[in-house]
Amino acid sequence: MPELPEVETTKLSLEPLIGQTVTCVQVRHPRLRYDIAKDLDSLVGFVLTKLQRRAKYLLLDFYHAHDSRQKTLLIHLGMSGSLQQHIDEPPRKHDHVLIDFTDSHGKIITLHYHDPRRFGMILWLVNDDYIDQPNTYARFLANLGPEPLSDDFDANYLIRYIMRPKSHQKPLNKPIKSLIMDQSVVVGVGNIYAAESLFLSGIHPLTPAYLVHEDKLVRLTHHIKQILARAIAQGGSTLRDFTVGGGKTGYFQQTLLVYGRQGESCTTCGSLLENIKISGRASVYCPNCQPYHDYNNPSSNN
Repeated sequence: MPELPEVETTKLSLEPLIGQTVTCVQVRHPRLRYDIAKDLDSLVGFVLTKLQRRAKYLLLDFYHAHDSRQKTLLIHLGMSGSLQQHIDEPPRKHDHVLIDFTDSHGKIITLHYHDPRRFGMILWLVNDDYIDQPNTYARFLANLGPEPLSDDFDANYLIRYIMRPKSHQKPLNKPIKSLIMDQSVVVGVGNIYAAESLFLSGIHPLTPAYLVHEDKLVRLTHHIKQILARAIAQGGSTLRDFTVGGGKTGYFQQTLLVYGRQGESCTTCGSLLENIKISGRASVYCPNCQPYHDYNNPSSNN
């Protein structure tokens, strides 16, 4: 599914549409994870003024110059969604929404929301005259952890979270991989980037969080930031359906060291990479570079 780098790449690809006016909206297939926002065609006449990303959500702000109305769309790409810009391109089978943007010179670019598996969302975020239930979907943005590329996320933050300073709470013993994929802890570190970061940090994905040495947590937060930044620079990872712009694919997947490579040789030591399931997700790791230490021995060398 599209993870943080893919969503950020999508946001960047939409920037040329800022300042352009919506001139037509077609909802071809309204059924997604939630039905597509009511009265989406009310965007006609509005100008796209701002793009934001929070975790894996896109926020598109629109403004109507003649009556000062504002609208915000909350978009999630789900498992297979993508936003692509085309000129005079006929819709495909799984194009759910087409939005025409027209610039000051009359040039029309059509934004296609494509989603074969239909797990995505296109919803109103803020109430206005066209929305029946104000702020209904703001809950998706509540209780999210810090952005991994921000200064709010570092080793000190992770250490404090794991050790749970309140006396009535015990240190977290959940697997470190599950912890860094918890959106309430830090947003956007999906399966691909968690596996890669743990490998580069030399941490077994099943290691209980409270047993990971502070030095390793410093390395882990560094690699999370580094890998996500590299993935964004390379257009994200295209494993199945993800594309942006005019259908361009990302190519970070070409540099993956462990994810999806179970049974192949480790690029560092030559050992065969192994795969285990953690919380139902495949977790590929190197048993030599990422040794598992004694669960009940906090002084183990991890």
